[in-house]
Amino acid sequence: MTHSITCLVHSSLLRSRQRCFQMQADGFSKRSLISPASPVSNSLQKSCQQTGEHCGSCVVLKVTKDEGRVAERKEKKEVFQSPPTVIMFSGSALNGTKGLRRQKRDWVIPPINVAENSRGPFPQMLVSIRSDQDQDISIRYSITGVGADQPPNEVFNIDPVLGKMFVTKPLDREHRSSYHLRAHAVDMNGNQVENPIDLYIFVIDMNDNRPEFKNQVYNGSVDEGSKPGTYVMHLSAFDADDNTTANGMVRYRILSQTPHSPIPNMFTINSETGDIVTVAPGLDREKVSQYTIIVQATDMEGNLNFGLSNTATAIITVTDINDNPPMLTSRTFSGEVPENRVDVVVANLTVIDADQPHSPNWNAIYRIISGDPSGHFTIRTDPVSNDGMVTVVKPVDFEMNRAFMLTVVVSNQAHLASGIQSSLQSTAGVTISVQDVNEPPYFPTNPKHIRFEEGVPAGTSLTTFSASDPDRLQMQQLIRYSKLNDPADWLSINRSNGQIVTTAMLDRESIYVKNNIYEATFLATDNGSPAASGTGTLQIYLIDINDNPPALIPKESQICERINKNVHGVNITAADADTDPNAGPFVFELPNFPTSIRRNWTISRISGDYARLGLRYQVYLEPGVYEVPVIVSDSGNPPLSNRSVIKVKVCPCDENGDCTTLGAVAAAGLGTGAIISILICIIILLSMVLLFVVWIKRREKERQTKQLLIDPEDDVRDNILKYDEEGGGEEDQDYDLSQLQQPDSLEHIISKPPGVRRVDERPIIPESQYPIRPVVPHPGDIGDFIHEGLRAADNDPTAPPYDSLLVFDYEGSGSTAGSVSSLNSSSTGDQDYDYLNDWGPRFKKLADMYGGGDDD
Repeated sequence: MTHSITCLVHSSLLRSRQRCFQMQADGFSKRSLISPASPVSNSLQKSCQQTGEHCGSCVVLKVTKDEGRVAERKEKKEVFQSPPTVIMFSGSALNGTKGLRRQKRDWVIPPINVAENSRGPFPQMLVSIRSDQDQDISIRYSITGVGADQPPNEVFNIDPVLGKMFVTKPLDREHRSSYHLRAHAVDMNGNQVENPIDLYIFVIDMNDNRPEFKNQVYNGSVDEGSKPGTYVMHLSAFDADDNTTANGMVRYRILSQTPHSPIPNMFTINSETGDIVTVAPGLDREKVSQYTIIVQATDMEGNLNFGLSNTATAIITVTDINDNPPMLTSRTFSGEVPENRVDVVVANLTVIDADQPHSPNWNAIYRIISGDPSGHFTIRTDPVSNDGMVTVVKPVDFEMNRAFMLTVVVSNQAHLASGIQSSLQSTAGVTISVQDVNEPPYFPTNPKHIRFEEGVPAGTSLTTFSASDPDRLQMQQLIRYSKLNDPADWLSINRSNGQIVTTAMLDRESIYVKNNIYEATFLATDNGSPAASGTGTLQIYLIDINDNPPALIPKESQICERINKNVHGVNITAADADTDPNAGPFVFELPNFPTSIRRNWTISRISGDYARLGLRYQVYLEPGVYEVPVIVSDSGNPPLSNRSVIKVKVCPCDENGDCTTLGAVAAAGLGTGAIISILICIIILLSMVLLFVVWIKRREKERQTKQLLIDPEDDVRDNILKYDEEGGGEEDQDYDLSQLQQPDSLEHIISKPPGVRRVDERPIIPESQYPIRPVVPHPGDIGDFIHEGLRAADNDPTAPPYDSLLVFDYEGSGSTAGSVSSLNSSSTGDQDYDYLNDWGPRFKKLADMYGGGDDD
């Protein structure tokens, strides 16, 4: 129903700058348009009543520029049908007859309310805009703003003559909730006759949107055993309608809970916030691990009769707490282990825990609290089954402990929940029996260290390296010894008692000795079942003796024939394989014989290991190589000496003390004559090489100019051969064609298998004699030899291919075929071609062409 509200203002009130507007509301009840009234002058109300019209809500807006105040008044009365609201442009009025003073006032236009989703009909009139000057001149009205001349365009339009403003289509508040337009009044020339007025159009919300959950399924969790009132999770729904009205106020409630254990209402939801909390105790993951709750959201403040609803699913997972202590399945466990074995599982402990598998509340931790003071065992947890695996980590000895009685306690990685006590079944006893096995013999001292001087002769007894058998509770066992590793093969061991004797002299300077220690490994084996063996290492520290004389390096050097101020001699170094005190400091000296050594050379000691060998002052030696003997002695007791010969090359030197090239040659012992002889030999050798190259070139040229080995007539190279000559017919050739026919008298040929038409048999005559090649032929005779062989082969009838007739196209004797040369293409003469009709359909075309039919 459309309610119109009309206020007609008496003309006398217009002179006092007060106006009453006509307003219309479409699609709203009277209550939605009426608000509490605010006081204004009683004269205005009486003026509205004097017009004889009834106003449901008469709005009087007055703005005084001097005071800057707006007065609004709404009065509830009965609503009647009335014309649309008329909005007047603000203007000025002249003084009335009562002598009122003219005052200029502006009107504030109240907003225009339009309901969304209106069904029309469209266009639907909203208000009528007028100017008080339309009585005098023609006015044209227009509106501007979003919804008029700005996107979205043409939502509102106005009749330019009458000033009636329309809405052209349904509005959607969720898309746009308000519009701000400006109304303009101009004359016919486009001149502004009124100041533009602002029009505010508010889209009134309708409940046309359901609440929407962000997710269709929500996931939450709560610990088992939680107290009532524990927060679980939050759900929220959004309603696109106005949330300041009931259309957008959403309320929540729980529709169902699955399962109903222990009670159907384990949870509740705050109707306004959407928070889900517990309302009852008894959450137990081991009984119910998950709840499914259907939550409904309804607008209109939850009014199920008028509101729109939507649902979502809340999945609440009951999380595990450690409220179930682990319990061993038995109070006692047992196992057995062979002695001297490690990383062996000897017993398996099984446990039961009702908490979440593979979580800290379920994972078991095993501890040995008694029975294993030496730490021979540990208990590892199987990550899959949660069982405890009793494992040997330190070898056990049957002779020391024949059995172990362990006390084991099991717990979880996580502490038990508050108020939960450990179970008596968390503790158990484990009995482990040790099995006796044949243990290998062992060497009490391993490795064993002894000291001996090097040079000990073969057959010397060094020590007794014996082993012991740990199996004291078994019958006495025999131990046999053998050598396992002896790098230098210097030792032997007695099989019965382990006595070690040298088989060769020990040498400290051997490559098998490292840091004065020689190491050998021996094996001790018992006669148990099965036999067992153990190894022992013997380390012999070899004490050095003075058994190596010193040596000099370098063995060769060079020196200038005259003493150079920069180079005074040759530095030599003494080296000794022995160590202190049998090595340096060394003593260097020249021998007394021959006397020329001391006369020409001198040696001086630089340090304990170094000396300098040089020429004596004012001594000149011819360039050459000289062997200078030097005697060097070590510091051993007694000392050892060595006579070493150093080859010294004496040569002329440059100013830097380096041998010149000529000097180096002279120093090598070659005189001037020898050098000249070498140069002559080099020249002769080069000449021979040159002559050989010239001879090779000449031979190559002769080969190119030499006559070919075959006759020029027989040379087929670069000859033109004609293959396309076509002579006359058989009659034009003097050929005896009868030779190509197979004679009937050749019975030996006709008797051959079918398909054989070739007469190719070797004649029965003596073979020709071929020339014999000389044993050592001359190169010039090769051509003659080849020509003679070719002639002999050409004249030899016994050499294939044999000169006999070859028959390829024998068709039998008495052939009636004539020469094809007698055929011609002349068509003269009459010939009957009717027989072609008897040859079948393939010759029908030919019979038609040459047959006896008449030409049309």
